[in-house]
Amino acid sequence: GAPSDLCPAHTGLFQEMVQSECHFINGTERVRFVKRFIYNRGQYVHFDSDVGHFVGDTPYGEEVARHWNSDPEWMEHRRGAVDRHCRHNYELSTPFLVERRVPLSPFHSIPFHSQ
Repeated sequence: GAPSDLCPAHTGLFQEMVQSECHFINGTERVRFVKRFIYNRGQYVHFDSDVGHFVGDTPYGEEVARHWNSDPEWMEHRRGAVDRHCRHNYELSTPFLVERRVPLSPFHSIPFHSQ
C-alpha cells in the first residue's frame, strides 16, 4: 500500500472527476448522453442530452451551468456528443459487444493450455 504520509486525509488531496455515459435504447434509435462533473464524490453540475443544457446540482454548479449554457458554440459541441461520442463508439463496439454473444461455460470446463 501507499505510505501513510500520502493518505488523502493528510495531504489535502482533492479529486475532480468527469464521467460520460451513453444510454442506448433499441440500438442507436434512441440515445441519451449524460456528462457528470464530480468534485470530492459530489456531483455539482451535469449535462443531459434529453434536457439539452447543463443543470447545476449545487449552488456552485448552478453558476457553472449558467456560464456554460451562455456559450452557444460550447453548447452546440456538447449537444453533438450524442452522435460524435455515443453513436460513433456504439458502431465501433458493436462487432465486439453485441455480435459476439457466446454462451459462457462454467470455469471448470474451460480447457487450460500451458506452454
